[in-house]
Amino acid sequence: MAVHRVAVLALDGVYPFELGIPSRVFGALQDRYTVLTCSVDGGPVVTNADFSVTVAHGPDVLSTADTVLLPPFDLSRISRTLPPGVDEALAAVRPGARIVSICTGAFVLAAAGLLDGRPATTHWAVADVFRSWYPKVALDPDVLFVDDGDVLTSAGAASGVDVCLHLVRRDHGAAVANHVARVCVVPPWRDGGQAQYIEHPVPPASANGTSATRQWALENLHEPLTLTELAAHARMSLRTFARRFNDEVGTSPGRWLIQQRVARARHLLETTDLAVDDIAGQVGFATGTSLREHLHAAIGVSPMAYRRTFRGTGTPTA
Repeated sequence: MAVHRVAVLALDGVYPFELGIPSRVFGALQDRYTVLTCSVDGGPVVTNADFSVTVAHGPDVLSTADTVLLPPFDLSRISRTLPPGVDEALAAVRPGARIVSICTGAFVLAAAGLLDGRPATTHWAVADVFRSWYPKVALDPDVLFVDDGDVLTSAGAASGVDVCLHLVRRDHGAAVANHVARVCVVPPWRDGGQAQYIEHPVPPASANGTSATRQWALENLHEPLTLTELAAHARMSLRTFARRFNDEVGTSPGRWLIQQRVARARHLLETTDLAVDDIAGQVGFATGTSLREHLHAAIGVSPMAYRRTFRGTGTPTA
Protein backbone atom coordinates (compact mmCIF):
# COMPACT_ATOMS: atom_id res chain seq x y z
CA MET A 1 0.00 0.00 0.00
CA ALA A 2 1.39 3.40 -1.00
CA VAL A 3 2.06 5.75 1.90
CA HIS A 4 -0.03 8.93 1.73
CA ARG A 5 2.04 12.10 2.18
CA VAL A 6 0.49 14.86 4.30
CA ALA A 7 2.23 18.26 4.25
CA VAL A 8 1.34 20.71 7.02
CA LEU A 9 2.07 24.35 6.18
CA ALA A 10 2.76 26.30 9.38
CA LEU A 11 2.39 30.07 9.21
CA ASP A 12 3.54 32.66 11.73
CA GLY A 13 1.08 32.91 14.61
CA VAL A 14 0.11 29.24 14.30
CA TYR A 15 -1.77 27.63 17.18
CA PRO A 16 0.42 24.82 18.57
CA PHE A 17 -2.53 22.60 19.45
CA GLU A 18 -3.93 22.51 15.94
CA LEU A 19 -0.45 22.31 14.41
CA GLY A 20 0.00 18.98 16.17
CA ILE A 21 -3.34 17.44 15.20
CA PRO A 22 -2.31 16.01 11.81
CA SER A 23 0.78 14.31 13.25
CA ARG A 24 -1.26 12.88 16.13
CA VAL A 25 -4.15 11.56 14.01
CA PHE A 26 -2.35 10.44 10.85
CA GLY A 27 0.69 9.42 12.88
CA ALA A 28 -1.42 6.68 14.48
CA LEU A 29 -1.16 4.95 11.08
CA GLN A 30 2.51 5.30 10.25
CA ASP A 31 2.31 2.49 7.70
CA ARG A 32 -0.32 4.45 5.74
CA TYR A 33 0.58 8.12 6.25
CA THR A 34 3.69 10.22 6.61
CA VAL A 35 3.35 13.78 7.93
CA LEU A 36 5.81 16.51 6.94
CA THR A 37 5.64 19.95 8.55
CA CYS A 38 6.95 22.90 6.57
CA SER A 39 7.05 26.69 6.50
CA VAL A 40 7.05 29.11 3.57
CA ASP A 41 10.85 29.49 3.79
CA GLY A 42 11.96 26.43 5.76
CA GLY A 43 12.78 28.60 8.77
CA PRO A 44 11.36 28.62 12.32
CA VAL A 45 7.75 29.64 12.84
CA VAL A 46 6.48 31.96 15.56
CA THR A 47 3.46 30.48 17.33
CA ASN A 48 0.70 32.35 19.15
CA ALA A 49 2.16 31.02 22.40
CA ASP A 50 5.42 32.06 24.08
CA PHE A 51 7.63 29.86 21.91
CA SER A 52 8.59 29.24 18.31
CA VAL A 53 8.84 25.93 16.47
CA THR A 54 11.53 24.69 14.12
CA VAL A 55 10.22 22.77 11.12
CA ALA A 56 12.15 20.21 9.13
CA HIS A 57 11.04 21.23 5.67
CA GLY A 58 10.59 24.10 3.27
CA PRO A 59 7.75 24.65 0.79
CA ASP A 60 9.23 22.17 -1.70
CA VAL A 61 7.48 19.29 0.12
CA LEU A 62 4.11 20.74 -0.91
CA SER A 63 4.73 19.64 -4.50
CA THR A 64 5.03 16.00 -3.37
CA ALA A 65 2.06 15.94 -0.98
CA ASP A 66 -1.19 14.04 -1.47
CA THR A 67 -2.86 16.21 1.16
CA VAL A 68 -1.88 19.77 2.15
CA LEU A 69 -3.18 21.00 5.50
CA LEU A 70 -3.26 24.58 6.80
CA PRO A 71 -3.61 24.88 10.59
CA PRO A 72 -5.01 28.12 12.03
CA PHE A 73 -3.11 31.19 13.11
CA ASP A 74 -3.74 34.00 15.58
CA LEU A 75 -6.77 36.19 14.94
CA SER A 76 -4.61 39.32 14.98
CA ARG A 77 -2.93 38.07 11.79
CA ILE A 78 -6.13 37.58 9.78
CA SER A 79 -6.05 39.64 6.61
CA ARG A 80 -7.80 39.83 3.25
CA THR A 81 -4.44 39.33 1.60
CA LEU A 82 -2.20 36.27 1.73
CA PRO A 83 0.71 36.29 4.20
CA PRO A 84 4.12 36.72 2.54
CA GLY A 85 5.29 33.66 0.66
CA VAL A 86 2.01 31.78 0.88
CA ASP A 87 0.94 32.46 -2.71
CA GLU A 88 4.15 30.95 -4.03
CA ALA A 89 3.90 28.02 -1.61
CA LEU A 90 0.33 27.17 -2.63
CA ALA A 91 1.26 27.42 -6.29
CA ALA A 92 3.57 24.45 -5.71
CA VAL A 93 0.71 22.18 -4.67
CA ARG A 94 0.26 19.58 -7.38
CA PRO A 95 -3.08 19.21 -9.22
CA GLY A 96 -5.31 16.61 -7.60
CA ALA A 97 -3.91 17.03 -4.10
CA ARG A 98 -6.41 17.54 -1.29
CA ILE A 99 -6.25 20.88 0.49
CA VAL A 100 -7.57 21.09 4.05
CA SER A 101 -7.89 24.00 6.47
CA ILE A 102 -8.55 24.13 10.18
CA CYS A 103 -10.28 27.15 11.73
CA THR A 104 -8.77 30.43 10.46
CA GLY A 105 -6.77 28.51 7.87
CA ALA A 106 -9.89 28.94 5.72
CA PHE A 107 -9.02 32.65 5.40
CA VAL A 108 -5.85 31.66 3.54
CA LEU A 109 -7.75 29.40 1.16
CA ALA A 110 -10.36 32.10 0.57
CA ALA A 111 -7.76 34.81 -0.03
CA ALA A 112 -6.12 32.50 -2.58
CA GLY A 113 -9.46 32.13 -4.39
CA LEU A 114 -9.62 28.40 -3.68
CA LEU A 115 -13.03 28.61 -1.99
CA ASP A 116 -14.89 30.75 -4.53
CA GLY A 117 -18.20 29.10 -5.36
CA ARG A 118 -17.60 26.34 -2.82
CA PRO A 119 -19.21 25.48 0.53
CA ALA A 120 -16.87 26.04 3.47
CA THR A 121 -16.73 26.69 7.19
CA THR A 122 -14.48 28.35 9.76
CA HIS A 123 -14.62 29.21 13.46
CA TRP A 124 -18.04 30.58 14.40
CA ALA A 125 -16.46 33.60 16.14
CA VAL A 126 -15.04 34.96 12.86
CA ALA A 127 -17.87 33.87 10.57
CA ASP A 128 -19.26 37.39 10.10
CA VAL A 129 -15.87 38.78 9.09
CA PHE A 130 -15.26 35.87 6.74
CA ARG A 131 -18.66 36.27 5.09
CA SER A 132 -18.18 40.01 4.56
CA TRP A 133 -14.70 39.57 3.07
CA TYR A 134 -15.46 36.56 0.88
CA PRO A 135 -19.08 36.74 -0.33
CA LYS A 136 -18.35 34.26 -3.14
CA VAL A 137 -17.87 31.48 -0.57
CA ALA A 138 -20.96 29.54 0.59
CA LEU A 139 -20.08 29.74 4.28
CA ASP A 140 -21.83 27.41 6.74
CA PRO A 141 -20.74 28.38 10.27
CA ASP A 142 -22.91 25.73 11.94
CA VAL A 143 -21.00 22.58 10.95
CA LEU A 144 -17.80 21.00 12.27
CA PHE A 145 -16.33 20.52 8.80
CA VAL A 146 -17.21 20.66 5.12
CA ASP A 147 -16.01 18.04 2.63
CA ASP A 148 -16.16 19.43 -0.90
CA GLY A 149 -14.07 16.72 -2.51
CA ASP A 150 -10.56 18.03 -3.04
CA VAL A 151 -11.01 20.97 -0.65
CA LEU A 152 -12.08 20.52 2.97
CA THR A 153 -12.52 23.15 5.67
CA SER A 154 -13.14 22.67 9.37
CA ALA A 155 -14.31 24.81 12.25
CA GLY A 156 -12.25 25.92 15.23
CA ALA A 157 -9.66 24.11 17.33
CA ALA A 158 -10.68 20.50 18.07
CA SER A 159 -12.73 20.23 14.88
CA GLY A 160 -9.35 19.65 13.25
CA VAL A 161 -9.49 16.22 14.87
CA ASP A 162 -12.92 15.66 13.33
CA VAL A 163 -11.83 16.50 9.79
CA CYS A 164 -8.62 14.44 10.06
CA LEU A 165 -10.56 11.42 11.32
CA HIS A 166 -13.01 11.98 8.47
CA LEU A 167 -10.13 11.81 6.00
CA VAL A 168 -8.92 8.56 7.53
CA ARG A 169 -12.49 7.22 7.30
CA ARG A 170 -12.69 8.38 3.69
CA ASP A 171 -9.35 6.78 2.82
CA HIS A 172 -9.61 3.52 4.74
CA GLY A 173 -13.14 3.04 6.09
CA ALA A 174 -14.83 3.24 9.49
CA ALA A 175 -12.96 0.39 11.16
CA VAL A 176 -9.57 2.03 10.65
CA ALA A 177 -10.87 5.48 11.64
CA ASN A 178 -12.41 4.02 14.81
CA HIS A 179 -9.05 2.46 15.67
CA VAL A 180 -7.33 5.84 15.28
CA ALA A 181 -10.00 7.50 17.43
CA ARG A 182 -9.39 4.96 20.18
CA VAL A 183 -5.64 5.55 20.02
CA CYS A 184 -6.23 9.31 20.29
CA VAL A 185 -8.89 8.81 23.00
CA VAL A 186 -11.49 10.86 21.12
CA PRO A 187 -14.94 10.02 19.76
CA PRO A 188 -14.82 8.73 16.17
CA TRP A 189 -17.72 10.99 15.27
CA ARG A 190 -19.19 14.01 17.05
CA ASP A 191 -22.87 14.76 16.67
CA GLY A 192 -24.23 18.20 15.87
CA GLY A 193 -22.27 21.21 14.73
CA GLN A 194 -20.63 24.38 16.00
CA ALA A 195 -23.91 25.74 17.30
CA GLN A 196 -23.59 23.59 20.41
CA TYR A 197 -20.29 25.32 21.26
CA ILE A 198 -21.37 28.92 20.76
CA GLU A 199 -21.67 30.77 24.03
CA HIS A 200 -25.15 30.67 25.55
CA PRO A 201 -26.44 31.52 29.02
CA VAL A 202 -25.88 28.50 31.26
CA PRO A 203 -29.19 26.96 32.42
CA PRO A 204 -29.77 26.63 36.17
CA ALA A 205 -27.96 23.69 37.74
CA SER A 206 -31.29 22.21 38.85
CA ALA A 207 -32.66 22.14 35.30
CA ASN A 208 -33.21 18.70 33.80
CA GLY A 209 -31.22 18.04 30.67
CA THR A 210 -31.94 15.91 27.63
CA SER A 211 -28.85 13.67 27.67
CA ALA A 212 -30.67 10.70 29.20
CA THR A 213 -33.36 10.94 26.54
CA ARG A 214 -30.77 11.17 23.79
CA GLN A 215 -29.14 7.99 25.09
CA TRP A 216 -32.54 6.30 25.26
CA ALA A 217 -33.24 7.37 21.69
CA LEU A 218 -29.93 5.93 20.47
CA GLU A 219 -30.86 2.62 22.09
CA ASN A 220 -34.23 2.66 20.31
CA LEU A 221 -33.40 4.08 16.87
CA HIS A 222 -35.31 1.23 15.26
CA GLU A 223 -38.55 2.70 16.68
CA PRO A 224 -40.44 5.66 15.09
CA LEU A 225 -39.64 7.95 18.10
CA THR A 226 -41.93 10.95 17.81
CA LEU A 227 -41.21 14.30 19.45
CA THR A 228 -44.08 13.60 21.83
CA GLU A 229 -42.43 10.34 22.94
CA LEU A 230 -39.07 12.05 23.43
CA ALA A 231 -40.58 14.85 25.49
CA ALA A 232 -42.55 12.35 27.55
CA HIS A 233 -39.39 10.35 28.28
CA ALA A 234 -37.69 13.57 29.43
CA ARG A 235 -40.81 14.49 31.46
CA MET A 236 -41.04 17.87 29.78
CA SER A 237 -43.58 19.71 27.70
CA LEU A 238 -43.00 19.64 23.95
CA ARG A 239 -41.96 23.29 23.91
CA THR A 240 -39.57 22.99 26.86
CA PHE A 241 -38.00 19.82 25.52
CA ALA A 242 -37.45 21.28 22.05
CA ARG A 243 -35.87 24.43 23.50
CA ARG A 244 -33.57 22.63 25.91
CA PHE A 245 -32.61 20.06 23.29
CA ASN A 246 -31.58 22.81 20.87
CA ASP A 247 -29.65 24.63 23.60
CA GLU A 248 -27.68 21.49 24.47
CA VAL A 249 -27.16 19.94 21.04
CA GLY A 250 -27.36 22.88 18.64
CA THR A 251 -30.07 21.40 16.44
CA SER A 252 -33.70 20.27 16.64
CA PRO A 253 -34.70 16.82 17.95
CA GLY A 254 -36.03 15.81 14.54
CA ARG A 255 -32.89 16.79 12.70
CA TRP A 256 -30.71 15.14 15.35
CA LEU A 257 -32.66 11.88 15.02
CA ILE A 258 -32.14 11.86 11.26
CA GLN A 259 -28.41 12.49 11.77
CA GLN A 260 -28.20 9.53 14.17
CA ARG A 261 -30.15 7.25 11.85
CA VAL A 262 -27.92 8.18 8.92
CA ALA A 263 -24.77 7.73 11.02
CA ARG A 264 -25.93 4.28 12.19
CA ALA A 265 -26.83 3.34 8.60
CA ARG A 266 -23.38 4.41 7.39
CA HIS A 267 -21.77 2.22 10.04
CA LEU A 268 -23.86 -0.79 8.99
CA LEU A 269 -23.13 -0.17 5.32
CA GLU A 270 -19.42 -0.16 6.12
CA THR A 271 -19.31 -3.13 8.48
CA THR A 272 -22.06 -5.56 7.36
CA ASP A 273 -23.51 -7.16 4.24
CA LEU A 274 -27.10 -6.36 5.24
CA ALA A 275 -29.47 -5.33 2.46
CA VAL A 276 -30.44 -1.68 2.30
CA ASP A 277 -34.04 -2.41 3.32
CA ASP A 278 -32.83 -4.37 6.37
CA ILE A 279 -30.51 -1.54 7.40
CA ALA A 280 -33.37 0.95 6.99
CA GLY A 281 -35.47 -1.08 9.43
CA GLN A 282 -32.67 -1.33 11.97
CA VAL A 283 -32.07 2.42 12.06
CA GLY A 284 -35.70 3.53 12.07
CA PHE A 285 -36.34 4.57 8.49
CA ALA A 286 -39.70 3.28 7.27
CA THR A 287 -38.37 2.03 3.93
CA GLY A 288 -35.19 1.57 1.98
CA THR A 289 -36.32 4.44 -0.21
CA SER A 290 -36.44 6.72 2.83
CA LEU A 291 -32.89 5.68 3.78
CA ARG A 292 -31.68 6.36 0.24
CA GLU A 293 -33.24 9.83 0.26
CA HIS A 294 -31.78 10.81 3.63
CA LEU A 295 -28.33 9.41 2.88
CA HIS A 296 -28.24 11.23 -0.44
CA ALA A 297 -29.34 14.47 1.24
CA ALA A 298 -26.60 14.06 3.88
CA ILE A 299 -23.61 13.04 1.76
CA GLY A 300 -24.78 13.03 -1.86
CA VAL A 301 -24.45 9.32 -2.67
CA SER A 302 -26.61 6.19 -2.71
CA PRO A 303 -26.20 3.45 -0.07
CA MET A 304 -24.52 1.06 -2.51
CA ALA A 305 -22.15 3.73 -3.80
CA TYR A 306 -21.27 4.58 -0.20
CA ARG A 307 -20.66 0.91 0.61
CA ARG A 308 -18.37 0.47 -2.38
CA THR A 309 -16.35 3.56 -1.45
CA PHE A 310 -16.13 3.28 2.32
CA ARG A 311 -16.17 -0.43 3.03
CA GLY A 312 -13.28 -0.99 5.44
CA THR A 313 -10.10 -2.61 4.15
CA GLY A 314 -9.38 -4.33 7.43
CA THR A 315 -9.13 -3.57 11.12
CA PRO A 316 -5.67 -2.94 12.57
CA THR A 317 -4.58 -5.49 15.11
CA ALA A 318 -2.85 -2.94 17.29
